[in-house]
Amino acid sequence: MRLNLWILTSSASASAVAALGVGGSDLQQPLFSQPSKIPPLGFGTWNLDPSNVTEAVSAALQAGYRHIDCAKAYNNQEAVGKGIADGLKKTGLKRSDIWITSKLWNDHHNSSALVSEALDWTLVELGLGYLDLWLMHWPVGTDADGNTNLDYLEQMERLHGTTKLRHIGVSNFSPAQLQDIIQNSDAKPAVHQFEIHPYLPQTDWIDFHRTHGIAVTAYSPFANTNPTYKSGDDDDDDDPPLLLKNRDMRAIAAERGCTTAQVALVWGMSRGYSVIPKSSHVDYIKENFGALECKLNGGDLDRIDGLSKRYLKRFNNPSRDYGVKLFEGLEDS
Repeated sequence: MRLNLWILTSSASASAVAALGVGGSDLQQPLFSQPSKIPPLGFGTWNLDPSNVTEAVSAALQAGYRHIDCAKAYNNQEAVGKGIADGLKKTGLKRSDIWITSKLWNDHHNSSALVSEALDWTLVELGLGYLDLWLMHWPVGTDADGNTNLDYLEQMERLHGTTKLRHIGVSNFSPAQLQDIIQNSDAKPAVHQFEIHPYLPQTDWIDFHRTHGIAVTAYSPFANTNPTYKSGDDDDDDDPPLLLKNRDMRAIAAERGCTTAQVALVWGMSRGYSVIPKSSHVDYIKENFGALECKLNGGDLDRIDGLSKRYLKRFNNPSRDYGVKLFEGLEDS
């Protein structure tokens, strides 16, 4: 079942919504059971060009983004923080007008002192007084046993009641790991961030989160377009073609007067989760935000759904590097 991410901000009737299709600037108010204020279209900061991180983040806020995703492991939070400050100044926005997510890295899991230290240092780097959301980046601690998540959440739960943190969550967890938290911890994650795109739709996994009231954020919404991921250049290769060059994606984009990037983002948001595209180029930053004006119909969405039947591919899986099995029980694990 596809869940529309937005509710009408105008007085349009249900029949008018159906006529509009999926997308459109009048359907932008985020609708999540928990947390309630995370904007559906965010700006990612992983692997941004180090030479213009600050400018890119500021440009994103000026373009209209109100959701910035960052992490200690990206090694650019100080520059991101400067971009946030510049963007707020130039737009006249307040800190409370935007949503900031960061992530706890693997080397600070194993004690409450380490967790507290990591949060404080992240806030210093970003130049902020609090985070809207803090995620455990991977279910892997420094001992690489993959079983530190429950202790972590108990420690995070204590921080959750402070003024430094609004919500806690996880990233890259398997079904067994997330189920363990749900059953054995009082600190149910508010959000789970993981890889989702047309080559890795993870429909059943998304439905699981919806059932349990956990919001989802998709990273790598453009799949192998990220230069970190190696893939083919056309549809004749064994590996998936670059998503933004995929023939079906390009055809839909041409039919709807959108870009392929906008089509990919609308497909994701129409499924009921937030997406966090990234770019170091101002033109692409603005183009991606234009996804909120792109409208797709049910046939378009079904056509995109079918891509994973030909190409099913997970691009981010550091199991070998960490020495643990990640994503057990999920597609292309």
